[in-house]
Amino acid sequence: MSRRRFALAQLSILALAVLLPSASFADEPPRLKNARVETRPATPSLEAAVRAIVNAQVAPAWVGYAAPLVGPPRQMCCWNSVNGHGRCCGTCRMEEGSGFNMSKDEAVSTKLEGSRRFFVLIRMESRKVDKIRAFSEDCELDAGGLPFLWLPDARAEQSIALLASFVSSGEEPAAKKVTESAIAAIALHDHPAADRALEGFLATGQPERLRKKVIFWMGAERGRRGYEVLRKVIREDASDKVREQAVFALSISPVPEAVDTMIDVARNDRSTHVRGQALFWLGQKAGKKAVGAISDAIERDPETDVKKKAVFALSQLPAEEGVPLLIQVARTNRNPAVRKQAIFWLGQSKDSRALAFFEEILKP
Repeated sequence: MSRRRFALAQLSILALAVLLPSASFADEPPRLKNARVETRPATPSLEAAVRAIVNAQVAPAWVGYAAPLVGPPRQMCCWNSVNGHGRCCGTCRMEEGSGFNMSKDEAVSTKLEGSRRFFVLIRMESRKVDKIRAFSEDCELDAGGLPFLWLPDARAEQSIALLASFVSSGEEPAAKKVTESAIAAIALHDHPAADRALEGFLATGQPERLRKKVIFWMGAERGRRGYEVLRKVIREDASDKVREQAVFALSISPVPEAVDTMIDVARNDRSTHVRGQALFWLGQKAGKKAVGAISDAIERDPETDVKKKAVFALSQLPAEEGVPLLIQVARTNRNPAVRKQAIFWLGQSKDSRALAFFEEILKP
């Protein structure tokens, strides 16, 4: 072949690579070992295909497909596949336990840049689903010699509907496990249907246990929409336990306004316990806004228990911020229980400034 013809052939191949749809990449299965892989179509719908497989499967097997990933790339693998430096990836043994590791740190995002999908894997045995797991593309999977049925043409909205069908109010440990995993997998989808499904499980008539799980994932994965839902829960929900979980979910939300909402809870929630929890999580956040809200609670909240939790929140701040404020509370607060609490946490700090303060107040 002449150089000219060879060059034209190469250009033709490149042109085809550009013009052809990218579905082939999206349809690639996970990195599998020790698995008997078979490809099946996800028709007439993903749910119908998976249900048919489950209903026909007596011996244990796995079925899997890819779904679009919300937010930044992250590492989702097993504890047993993470090396001593906290980095993925060895081989995840799917049949051994369910320990799970998720990381969104910068190194992982750089390594996985461009990866916009994750894998949903469903285990079945005796015609029932007994496990749902989610993995990132960098995780090598060992299926333990079991059949692995790969569905290459799954769609996001159908995936969410399928996972939602596994969410139940059952109290059996197995049912709880499947439900919690299904909720987590729904939350990882980059599709508006994920928000609609999760919000449906937040309805007042749903079990409190289920609602609390959904609230966590709203804060962890659903961004702005998740924040708006959490803010509504904080304002309107009658359950103290649900609002308490919403405060925690706000503390892990990436939305900047989440701190302002936590401060509002610390000041105004009708529950002493929920106000105290808001102060605790504000203590983990630090920052000028958080410190101001904590100090304000020590001075103004009518409940001593809330004041004491606010003092504890000061002890969780970085030492350069927290120790001077604790010393101030120990010196000047009019409530003896609050002063005692501040002194206790100063003693735990092992800070030289706390030692100097103790020497001062203990001098005869």
